[in-house]
Amino acid sequence: MQTLELKFLNENEKIVTLTVDNPTIPVDPTLINQVMDKIVANNVFTSTTGIVVAKQGARLVGKEIIEIEL
Repeated sequence: MQTLELKFLNENEKIVTLTVDNPTIPVDPTLINQVMDKIVANNVFTSTTGIVVAKQGARLVGKEIIEIEL
């Protein structure tokens, strides 16, 4: 299973992470950038420590599980 982590900075310069489970692969960096811009511009969400004011980064995180037969 993979997750897409969208990382933002809030007004207190703390990192806020929005996680998307099972994103469409391959991910489209241009689309991710556009979506993150819209999230920031439209104040889509806030954190407990302030509103989101800037993009910080994005990353694809995966876990591979391999069963070991005993």
